[in-house]
Parts: sequence; C-alpha cells; structure tokens
Amino acid sequence: MGLILGRIAVETPKYEVIKSLSGYEIRKYPPAVLAQVTYDSSQSTSDKDGFTVLANYIGAFSNPQNTKPEKIAMTAPVITKTGGESEKIAMTAPVLTKEGGEEKKMITMQFSLPAKYTKAEEAPKPTDERVVIREEGEKKYGVVKFSGIASEKVVQEKVEMLKDKLAGDGYKVIGEFVLARYNPPWITLPPFRTNEVMIPVE
Repeated sequence: MGLILGRIAVETPKYEVIKSLSGYEIRKYPPAVLAQVTYDSSQSTSDKDGFTVLANYIGAFSNPQNTKPEKIAMTAPVITKTGGESEKIAMTAPVLTKEGGEEKKMITMQFSLPAKYTKAEEAPKPTDERVVIREEGEKKYGVVKFSGIASEKVVQEKVEMLKDKLAGDGYKVIGEFVLARYNPPWITLPPFRTNEVMIPVE
C-alpha cells in the first residue's frame, strides 16, 4: 500500500541544498558509482527494457547477473538523461536516459549504486556486457520537483521553465537535463509519484 501511495523506502542520494529559490532548488551532489545501460529506444518497446537489464544486474527480480554474484540494494531515483553525450557511461536508484543523434534515439538509463560503493572497482562486475559501471564526480544541479506522469511533454515544459528560472537568477547551465523518477510507475498511482527535472549548473 505504501508504494502505491508513493512511499520511498529505498536509499536515495544524499545532497546539500545550496539555495532554495522560487519553485526550485540548487543542490550539490557528492560523487557516486553508477550502473548504466545504453540502448536504441526505436528498437525497444519502453523504458522498462533498460530498467530490466539494470534490475537483473543488481538481482532485483531474481539471481543477480554479476560475477560474485551479489545482490545489490535498489536505490532511488531512476535517472533518465537526454541530450548529446556520446561516451558510454555506467548509475542509486535514479535511472538515467540520454538521447543522441537524429535517426536513432539512444537512451542511457542509470542506477546509482548504494553509497557503500565508493569506487567503480568495488562494485560487482556485470555478466551482461551491456551494463557499464562508472564513477561520477561531485555535481551541482538546479532541481524542480513535480508529481504525476512524467510524459515527454510535461518534462519538456519543466525543463524550459527551469532553464528560464536559472537564467533569470544568474546560473549558467553546463549540460543536458536529467529526469529522476523515485517511484515504480507500474505500482504507484500518478498523483503520488515523485519526479524531478535536474539541470547541471556551474
């Protein structure tokens, strides 16, 4: 019942709120170790395909698909990034989705691994070669939180609104936005879902 009503019962990233402004926050996130999968969304039915690959790596549904094998606790949010990085990147639970190119819509979905993993080599090695493990350094984001369904239209509206607010308050955007989703969409009722649009700033 708690998950249906949006309770977040898993580890989430620790961050520092640097400033609370009108409708958004500036946050600083510490370094993290991420597990990541990149796929062509035009050949995939939904984000669930990327999610399943990462969930299998940590053993969320069955035996973990890593060399130890070791079950890894799920985290939140699942992060989705869109926009232009061509390098392969491996993510607590956020899942990240990155988009690149005009003909193929490449999606990179990431889970942040639990904070006990401080180096990429400390994380169990994936047996599925599509899963990449990487370290991410400290980052600063402008963040706006919202509930409901994170449709492409809604997310784009939040991105444009946040970009306008950041520019108006003198912050320089230094990368593409990230969509963070904290609740399983197939379980949690839309009004109780927690979503965030995050834009990296200097």
